[in-house]
Amino acid sequence: MAVARVGFVLLSNSHQALPSTRISVLNMLPYLRDAGFAAELAYEPAQPNHTPDLSRLDLRALAARYDLVYFQKVHGDSVLHAVRTLERSGVRTVFGLCDVVAPDMVDATSATAVVTEFLRSLHPAPLRPKMHVVHDGVEQPARRRPAATDNRGSRRRPLRAVLVTSSAPALLPVLGRPPDWLRVAIVGAYPAPSWRGARLRWLRQQLTERSSGERLAAMSVVLDRRIERVPWHPTGVYDQLEQADIGVIPIDMEHAAAWQIKSENRLTLKMAAALPVIATPIPAYEAVVEHGRNAFFARHRDDWLQHLEALRDPALRQAIGEQARAAVLPRFSKEAQAQALIATLQAALARTPAEAAG
Repeated sequence: MAVARVGFVLLSNSHQALPSTRISVLNMLPYLRDAGFAAELAYEPAQPNHTPDLSRLDLRALAARYDLVYFQKVHGDSVLHAVRTLERSGVRTVFGLCDVVAPDMVDATSATAVVTEFLRSLHPAPLRPKMHVVHDGVEQPARRRPAATDNRGSRRRPLRAVLVTSSAPALLPVLGRPPDWLRVAIVGAYPAPSWRGARLRWLRQQLTERSSGERLAAMSVVLDRRIERVPWHPTGVYDQLEQADIGVIPIDMEHAAAWQIKSENRLTLKMAAALPVIATPIPAYEAVVEHGRNAFFARHRDDWLQHLEALRDPALRQAIGEQARAAVLPRFSKEAQAQALIATLQAALARTPAEAAG
């Protein structure tokens, strides 16, 4: 059987890869090569770009070099033109879909790797047969928090919660301020502490975006020592998970439209680390959480406070955390997702030109 040559068009540069690029492509390359694919990077931008201009990309050279080209999260007119040109040249294409509904790209490509079943369901029914669910794989399965201590949390000896996000929130959604016995570390896109100028600009922006009546309240929360804001780092984030007692994912449901199509990655990241998690329910999470068994759902602040109070019990923290880890490690392993991606590529390569055009 001839070796299939696969080229990847990336959302971000491999030397400064966004998590989605690292998880969905770079982590998968060794598995693809072990499965007999000649997989390599065909295009990577200098800066992350969801709608890149590919007009200068030599499509003839790509068509001569590859049997299949995978477009990671990129879309727009220029990308769509490249896809159609490659398909007409006999090169199969795959769309890596996350965070958007993009029926034009799903229609134009031979197959789509979609990050959740819910996002797949938002596309027209005739397109769904060529959409294959490939979840985000757990990157560091060996990293996990130690066994729960006997600490029940107090003002002098607080428990520690962790929230991992791709944004840089000034305030803690839903909860606002944590209870006196809890400290919360928000790991996000914050400037490093050493970048004092950037930190001051970030703080000024948070205040200027609010009305005069809201600024004082916002400032008091921003300066609350129970909330720590930690710059995200690909390995440092695991240090924060291992130091935490509880994982939290509070989402402001008044602005939750974008969250409806997110992957379960922020949830499975914490669950795989054996953290007992409390999360706002969104479709991707509902497919993973068994409420009260491997995690908790909370919609309103009273729900949050109730479940946080329950997790002051060390035995419950340990039991929920172990169930969480057991629930996600096999299902969301890199190996399992690599097999799903391989099946997606094989399905695309098996399509005839007429099927792809249809």
